[in-house]
Amino acid sequence: MAASKPVEPQSGSSLPRWQLALLIGTPIVLGVGAVYLWNRSKTKDSPGKRNGERTTPEGSASPVQGQDGNLEGPLDRAQGAKNKGNKYFKAGKYEQAIQCYTEAIGLCPRDNQTDLSTFYQNRAAAYEQQMMWTEVVQDCTQAVEMNPRYIKALFRRAKALERLDNKKECLEDVTAVCILEAFQNQQSMLLADKVLKLLGKEKAKDKYKNRDPLMPSPQFIKSYFSSFTDDIISQPLQKGEKKDEDKDNEGEAAEVTESSGYLKAKQYMEEENYDKIISECTKEVDSGGRYTAEALLLRATFYLLIGNATGAQPDLDRVINMEDANIKLRANALIKRGSMYMQQQQPMMSTQDFNMAAEIDTRNADVYHHRGQLKILLDQVEEAVGDFDECILLRPDSALAQAQKCFALYRQAYTGNSQSQVQTAMDGFEDVIRRFPKCAEGYALYAQALTDQQQFGKADQMYNKCIDLEPDNATTYVHKGLLQLQWKQDLDLGLDLISKAIEIDNKCDFAYETMGTIEVQRGNLDKAIDMFNKAINLAKSEMEMAHLYSLCDAAYAQTEVARKYGLKPPTL
Repeated sequence: MAASKPVEPQSGSSLPRWQLALLIGTPIVLGVGAVYLWNRSKTKDSPGKRNGERTTPEGSASPVQGQDGNLEGPLDRAQGAKNKGNKYFKAGKYEQAIQCYTEAIGLCPRDNQTDLSTFYQNRAAAYEQQMMWTEVVQDCTQAVEMNPRYIKALFRRAKALERLDNKKECLEDVTAVCILEAFQNQQSMLLADKVLKLLGKEKAKDKYKNRDPLMPSPQFIKSYFSSFTDDIISQPLQKGEKKDEDKDNEGEAAEVTESSGYLKAKQYMEEENYDKIISECTKEVDSGGRYTAEALLLRATFYLLIGNATGAQPDLDRVINMEDANIKLRANALIKRGSMYMQQQQPMMSTQDFNMAAEIDTRNADVYHHRGQLKILLDQVEEAVGDFDECILLRPDSALAQAQKCFALYRQAYTGNSQSQVQTAMDGFEDVIRRFPKCAEGYALYAQALTDQQQFGKADQMYNKCIDLEPDNATTYVHKGLLQLQWKQDLDLGLDLISKAIEIDNKCDFAYETMGTIEVQRGNLDKAIDMFNKAINLAKSEMEMAHLYSLCDAAYAQTEVARKYGLKPPTL
């Protein structure tokens, strides 16, 4: 599958590789929603902070005194009450602290907005210790109204809003905090990321369940099937399948072929008439035809392609449990169910399916190829390399497995900071593209590694090779566009290439996602939200949809923060 989205391990960061790559060695700064976990440079905790968290009240240890040693004026008396409250707070006597802060609020002149906001924020800190979240929100709101850029009050209110399950307003507050802190505080970025993921999952669960099925582009479907070599249902229609060999005359054969929904579905596949395949397979299954197992697997495959995992699973289960079915059909069903489980973030069940496939069909190259990809996602690179080796042993001509093995070795060397092993992996890529000059995926993966090594000119050449081989592969144009941004800081050229990707394939969710992220960086938040929404409608899994909702919600939160407080992150 050439020029696909880069494979990333399951880790604490939700950032895909291309977003991280934009930030290495360049002045480009991604906006909120695409960078929460990027810039976690650890700073020394200042007094009153624990791991970046603000826990203590504010104010000097002793009140301001007049020349005669007595407190002067209402503000001085208010400060005295606040300082007394601080002592109670530090002693863990929060009820008494609240009483003192309340006294300070009552004494403070209304025109002393800065001091008054501090008193409210301090009382909110005491309420927080007693887990009185509604009161925390109320007092922090008072503090923020008087001091709109009051980081402590905004962050404390964000944490209380999270406790009250008000994720939308929590996200707005923590977005403001991230911008005010220039993305330097790990605590606020972690909260933002947590809330974004929760919001994304909630919205995706509802949207995905009620979405209208959408057939991907023909290019995507062909690329998907090209990743299988031992898949019976993806093979071209054989001459023997076009007639019933048990019949003696052509008239009877034509009649049987006409009634076979599976054979019709295969014919539609060859014609790229994909919308009719599910219904034809259903006819074969309902009639109990001779190709029932094949029809179940083909129908399940297209259910997966349109994002209907609920429809796909029963069909896959049936094929897997057909002990008399062709072993390659059962193995293929296990591969696809295992991949489905991985998309649903169930790695243990995914691993079980791949292992079962390897047990029942030990010489099926597809099992090892796709299990290798799973191992990369699980960051088990050594095991991934072993699986790719097994695939290559069974099919030495598998250019795709050779390229992905090189990429796995490169990842291992790069993350292990072994320059000699990095060079060995890069040499491996050179060998792959020399031996398999028509494998677009080899050039694409090599280009990603070259981009990591900041060999931008050569990476650009590799993407050009991909385009020569597969001019209708939209994803390659997206990667090439991103390269222009990192390499030449050429925003116009980058956007032109990504626009070209959308022109080639208006169902390329990766292109819309990338365009949306760039528009966030440019400060064009309304356009970014529009791009993210288009990507959401094209998402092929609930997990992808959740990620896209997170980006969209982050952009929307920025629009609200800009409207309320006039705050905007740096833009291109």
